Amino acid sequence: MAVVLLTTALVIVVALLAAAGTGKLARMEGATYPTALNRAAAAFAAVLTLAATVTAALAAMFA
Repeated sequence: MAVVLLTTALVIVVALLAAAGTGKLARMEGATYPTALNRAAAAFAAVLTLAATVTAALAAMFA
């Protein structure tokens, strides 16, 4: 149970860092705040989707 919680926390931290970096880069490029927030949300969702896909693949492989 502890491994699952730690892994979930790690994935969320990585997703937040990716979103923050994406939002910062968007603002540095001159994007408006709504556009930067939209890009950050897309990056956050992409990281979570990738983590879910990898988890599903590993679960299928070990089942």
